Amino acid sequence: MRFSTRTVTNLSLLTAVSIVLTRVFSVVLPLGGALALRLGFGEIPIMLAGVLFGPIPGAVTGAAADLVGFLINPHGGPYFPGFTITAALTGLIAGVMAKRMRGYDWLPMGLMVLVNDVVTNVTLNTVWLIIMYELDVRVILPARLLARLVTIPIYTVVLVLIARVYTKIVK
Repeated sequence: MRFSTRTVTNLSLLTAVSIVLTRVFSVVLPLGGALALRLGFGEIPIMLAGVLFGPIPGAVTGAAADLVGFLINPHGGPYFPGFTITAALTGLIAGVMAKRMRGYDWLPMGLMVLVNDVVTNVTLNTVWLIIMYELDVRVILPARLLARLVTIPIYTVVLVLIARVYTKIVK
């Protein structure tokens, strides 16, 4: 798959925004003695890349944001490839589900965010944290689910609004 210069520029910008939102403007809370809950908005640009440009560009944006972001600021933890896979899947799932949408309506976009969050953040990232830090799932899962209840509506609103504005500007 070939990317145009415009697409590469947009994806690079979304990657940079994701890094800043994840590494600078997020809060990490300790759970069970480990940094197991990060509250931030770094997934929004990755999902936006998938929604606007497709699954492969979304996956590339997610993987690049995780790898470059770790090199810039490791956030106090070791590198773990599972989080790179999760970041890539965040863009991939958004892109696959967005292809089935007609326009950027609230319900389909909310469903995409919900499915994406359940697969990536609730399931995979929880598994990665359990593997890395030998945490008890009963300790970290409730807080992670509660955080998703807050972020899913916010992600949905931001994604719908930005996608609608972007498509009006580009057309």
